[in-house]
Amino acid sequence: MRWPPPPDWPFAAQSTRIPLPPHEWHVQQLGDGPLLVLLHGAGGATHSWRGLAPILAERFRLVMIDLPGHGYTRSPRASRSGLDAMAEDVARLMQMQGWQPRAVIGHSAGAAVALRISLDLSPRGQRFATVGINPALTPFEGVAGWLFPAMARLLAINPLTPSLFTLRGGSPRQARKLIEGTGSTLDPEGYRLYARLLGDRDHVNGALQMMARWSLDRLLAELPRLEAPALFITGDRDRAVAPKVADRTAARMQRAEVTRLDGLGHLAHEEDPQKVADEILSFLDRPNTGA
Repeated sequence: MRWPPPPDWPFAAQSTRIPLPPHEWHVQQLGDGPLLVLLHGAGGATHSWRGLAPILAERFRLVMIDLPGHGYTRSPRASRSGLDAMAEDVARLMQMQGWQPRAVIGHSAGAAVALRISLDLSPRGQRFATVGINPALTPFEGVAGWLFPAMARLLAINPLTPSLFTLRGGSPRQARKLIEGTGSTLDPEGYRLYARLLGDRDHVNGALQMMARWSLDRLLAELPRLEAPALFITGDRDRAVAPKVADRTAARMQRAEVTRLDGLGHLAHEEDPQKVADEILSFLDRPNTGA
């Protein structure tokens, strides 16, 4: 997507570009107080926090990051699109900027990135809490375990593929169909913003590259050693990631808990930002949560 974000992009006035090779990061900051870092999911961007961020910014300073290849973050190296590489690069950005968060909040695949960072940084004394909204913490099962990643790789290396996706997906109607397939219902503005992303070749390519290189094996094997607290917020209507995934993962962790919200789908934080904010704030207000 072309820099800078247009004036109608959520929080465009707060957008800055931070070069840290191999990426040129798009970061938005607002609010004041203890720091929270927000990471969107695969195929998303900072716009997905448009409802939740103003609520959290009443008490916290927020740093919202477009992940590599997504939104307005330029990423010329597809090899840095997998989970471990992406987490490593976000952690380097945090260290370079001196960001020491009270918590990292991630949606879907962003929750996996947040947990990976927490595991890697905790031994060096930068412990923080993690909040995962409908966290994508399960590998593909059965035949999809090998078929989908292989298909994603083939799609990602075909230079025509992003163009084919954008031709089919760059309309509010197509965006609505895709989002409602995850169990969520958004307002017209939400569909319009996703349609803009789906109509952008670079963004679609970034999402495909992420899926092609995604592997949770190392993260899932190491989560039982994570000592920092974690909260998983799930929507009972999520059709993209079954709520039981969060239950199963939390049961293997030392200090993880799950709360389920009725009537919300995969984009729960966009459907009802106040309800999700209440859960996050309640969690962060506990005496021994986070740093």
